[in-house]
Amino acid sequence: MTNQTLGLEPQLYEYLLSVSLREPEILAQLRQETAQHPMAMMQIAPEQGQFMALLVQLIGAKKTLEVGVFTGYSSLVVALALPPEGKVVACDVSEEFTAIARRYWQQAGVSDKIDLHIAPAMETLDKLLAAGETGSFDFAFIDADKSNYEGYYERSLQLVRPGGLIAIDNVLWSGKVADPEIQDNRTTKIRAFNEKLHQDQRVSLSLIPIADGLTLARKH
Repeated sequence: MTNQTLGLEPQLYEYLLSVSLREPEILAQLRQETAQHPMAMMQIAPEQGQFMALLVQLIGAKKTLEVGVFTGYSSLVVALALPPEGKVVACDVSEEFTAIARRYWQQAGVSDKIDLHIAPAMETLDKLLAAGETGSFDFAFIDADKSNYEGYYERSLQLVRPGGLIAIDNVLWSGKVADPEIQDNRTTKIRAFNEKLHQDQRVSLSLIPIADGLTLARKH
């Protein structure tokens, strides 16, 4: 897990940020606070956040889904990119982590755009499906426990409209997925998930080597 793009030497990475990153001050403050957190490596990279915001704007998203909130960088960057009537339905299990997120959502003036569900994400996704939300989301971002990626993906695929986009984080897993010697549970789960998506004809697919690897799946 990494919070900057893999494989770039420090000088080149700093150059990339210097000529492309347009990070609002509120996001920079959240990133700086999260950097002091014991679980700071769970933070997405700023260049990834900016890329996701661009994707949301490109597809004209108004209703988005997030599985895994942590301290709120990804939900905040998406909420800021959405139109005034936009909505983020966010799933997480931690009151502690999301308390930081709530504080920054409030400061940024986007709290009314974000509907946070504190519960196991699979439960929340199943409730959304049961409530008739199938095909009503434009964009979904999956960045939670790797063992449940397949379940999150299958539910998100139902919830996203045709032409909608699912983004899945950490698919390169700090390069471990490419090392056959590494066979721990999370690595093997991500490998299997990547192979499943490669064969999934329900979507158009691209794995982008930004940050820790971001797969984009566009629903047919």
